[in-house]
Amino acid sequence: MSIRVLLADDQPLMRAGFRMILEETDDIGIVGEAKDGAEAVRLAAALNPDVILMDVRMPGVDGIEATRQIVAADPLARILILTTFDLDEYAFSALRAGASGFVLKDVPLDELARAIRCVASGDAVVSPRITRRLLDVYATRLPSLSGGTPGVVRTALDQLTPREQEVLLAVATGLSNTEIAGKLTVSEATVKTHVGSILAKLGLRNRVQAVIFAYDVGLVR
Repeated sequence: MSIRVLLADDQPLMRAGFRMILEETDDIGIVGEAKDGAEAVRLAAALNPDVILMDVRMPGVDGIEATRQIVAADPLARILILTTFDLDEYAFSALRAGASGFVLKDVPLDELARAIRCVASGDAVVSPRITRRLLDVYATRLPSLSGGTPGVVRTALDQLTPREQEVLLAVATGLSNTEIAGKLTVSEATVKTHVGSILAKLGLRNRVQAVIFAYDVGLVR
């Protein structure tokens, strides 16, 4: 079954380019195009796409606000941010707003398709290298997931079992479920269960927000 994608970008040539390359895949199809964030919000509600490819910098309602509105209306929405720069404060703000990851606009087709498939399956897409660079540069300048209250973050962390805290630390350092399973000598299914429990207890959408939380609480520096 084809993955239904909504493409939001204010540049017609960029939208045409993404449509052209994605139509070369067998399992991904463009179901709509939005020229700005406001239209993206409207089409997301009307079309219910599996994944939204969202340009972060658009006039009027930008990709950050559009992401925030779409996620508020549909917590299960999967949004993949498009950005020109790998160190982009806008892209990082969109991750905090609930996006599932971001890719560079010049990413090769196979990587873009893989990212779309990954987000459609419910995972998050940001390379550990870029995530750490973004956090190092911007974490102290952006509002935390807890609203900037250290006590709130620490109380939330205390909800986790010692094993869950261990798994959260491993996630925050960029390890995959398979790598975490090997490190902790448990099954990958057990790791997935722990990750799901961590996200539920902390009220987080995905692994990206788990990484942000780990920085907020000081697990990772």
